[in-house]
Amino acid sequence: MKNKKILIGVTGGIACYKICDLVSKLYKDGNDVRVIMTGNSTEFVSALTFETLSHNRVYCDTFRSENSYEINHIALSDWADVMLVAPASANIIAKFAQGIADDLLTTTYLAVKCPVLIAPAMNTNMLDHPATVENLAVLKSRGNYVIDPSFGYLACNKVGSGRLADINDIVISLKRVLSSNDFNGKHVIVTAGGTREPIDAVRYITNRSSGRMGHSLAEAAYVRGASVTLITASDIESVSSVINVIRCSSAAEMRDCVFKNIDCADILIMSAAVSDYTPSVKHEGKIKKKNGMNLELERTVDILKEVGATKSKDLYLVGFAAETDNLIGYAESKLKEKNLNMVVANDVSDKRIGFDSTENAVTIIKRSGDIFSTDIKNKSEISDIILDEIIKDI
Repeated sequence: MKNKKILIGVTGGIACYKICDLVSKLYKDGNDVRVIMTGNSTEFVSALTFETLSHNRVYCDTFRSENSYEINHIALSDWADVMLVAPASANIIAKFAQGIADDLLTTTYLAVKCPVLIAPAMNTNMLDHPATVENLAVLKSRGNYVIDPSFGYLACNKVGSGRLADINDIVISLKRVLSSNDFNGKHVIVTAGGTREPIDAVRYITNRSSGRMGHSLAEAAYVRGASVTLITASDIESVSSVINVIRCSSAAEMRDCVFKNIDCADILIMSAAVSDYTPSVKHEGKIKKKNGMNLELERTVDILKEVGATKSKDLYLVGFAAETDNLIGYAESKLKEKNLNMVVANDVSDKRIGFDSTENAVTIIKRSGDIFSTDIKNKSEISDIILDEIIKDI
């Protein structure tokens, strides 16, 4: 998300301070950000703070304009690609729902034609009050996007719903609204991470996969309009709450999760590094060092092969091939043997793009015979390249 014109309305609430980080992030990503502040919001954060972070003047007054001929609320509404109100207080939500226009933010809201996102933040009792519930329902029915608040510790020393949504979730929601939405109506399942095969109560065998590529793919698919289920064995916690996450551990658990969800999927992207072997015997307690350890292994279920053998013709199946040599040869074999529509191969012996790297370079091979390789890019860019190739075939 770059070169977008983002208008942010800030209302009175302690969560105002979090919007400073949001404005800074959006600006650093290359967007033009302008801020409207209500009078109450200036009691929490100064206009100068947002001016410094956005490198734009902040708008607080309906009647103060740099250009005498310019009407602020009309000029801003015509300028914006998207409008975000965060934090959105119960008061501003009520005004929006009733069409009240008594300050710059409310008049601008009534004038905009671009998408509007509203991120409520307030005390749990206020959020759950029938008036607020009804007002939010009205705004949704009119096409506004509501970013649900999260559950946690509130400024009133209570724990409950009403915390402003995580900044990352807000950014992802902005991206989704502004995206091509070319995956709208598609249900995408992504698997991620290296599975863990238990030896005893405290030990396991695994591989070096971090799960970052799969998590990036899940986020990119969501941004482009898909309904996404992420089945992950990764320890990475920073998965957006807007994505349906199913956590698992072993290859057997991942296999069960895949087959429980596959019937509603249009696309399955198996980016997980599923363990090829698992201990033949799994001890319930901890094996003592004095007893020694003789580890016998057996093959795990090949989830990708099983899906390929049983999948419907409408399921688009993508596999990954992490190799250290003969990259193309092994990838082409996997494509044919496992009945894939596409295989994504990467050379994990390259330390620049190996396990746990934030960057990757891949070779994409399709059933049609098309093949091409990417340069080294961050994993979010690689994710979009992969999705671009999938959407061409669907």
